[in-house]
Amino acid sequence: MVTMIRKTSLLSSLRAALVVPIALSLSTVTFAHELGLQLYSVRKQMEQNLPEAFSQINQWGIKVVEGGGALYGHPVEEYKNQLLKNDLQIVSVDASFEELRDNPMAVVYKARYFDSRFATFYWIPHDAKKGFGIMDAKGAIEVMNKAGKLLKENGITLQYHAHGYEFMPHGKGTLLDYILENVEHAAFQMDVFWMKQGGMDPTKILQKYPGRFLSLHLKDRKKGTQNTSNGKADVESNVILGTGDVGIASVIAEAKKQGIRYFFIEDESSRVMYQVPESMNYFNSIYK
Repeated sequence: MVTMIRKTSLLSSLRAALVVPIALSLSTVTFAHELGLQLYSVRKQMEQNLPEAFSQINQWGIKVVEGGGALYGHPVEEYKNQLLKNDLQIVSVDASFEELRDNPMAVVYKARYFDSRFATFYWIPHDAKKGFGIMDAKGAIEVMNKAGKLLKENGITLQYHAHGYEFMPHGKGTLLDYILENVEHAAFQMDVFWMKQGGMDPTKILQKYPGRFLSLHLKDRKKGTQNTSNGKADVESNVILGTGDVGIASVIAEAKKQGIRYFFIEDESSRVMYQVPESMNYFNSIYK
């Protein structure tokens, strides 16, 4: 984890001599951000050697991660012990739409077990041939509101991570607009790569919905990559942050302005072990 704190005093100075004593309350606003990793980035490394993979993440200086959905053949106690051994905290536990629909309390237990403040799901089931439609969106909203309320009552915030297939036109906007405007008991995570891959501008979406996105997946896209509308893309189009066409600097500037705390690097490419440290360097060079 790379944590930086910026403090701004609401009262820049106090005059030393006052004729009438005045009781003053000094208030300090603290803004913090944390740079973490989505563990799916190192899925192959975890399959081969889980302790070594977690050790490498620790050596990168990362302390917060997303994961817990797949244990790669390890008992859950061993998985958690390896996290603790390497000083890694699952801030957001992975969930599925089916879990949230059929047994949301199980997601609560999973989040509590890993001491996670978020539970995030990444896909809404839909007919691949027909594409994502209004009925899919309405069904998702119902699940998100019902499960999100239960999770909230248990101290967990549910997040939906859009995947680029939700940008079909609807009304004066898109189906993602419809979801954002009708979900009351859950929040959202923006994967900036999938916003771009789906043909949208991630910075503009952040600006349109301030406060709705509580965390970001930072992932850049190789210049010249063609957009898609089905939530699929070549994993090798993932490149080092700042070298692609997503507009990472603009996204980070807007997220910083909004006070978004959690930034998770995700890199699905075969070059992940080289690219993650380089992406971290880029992030730290511009988040000042």
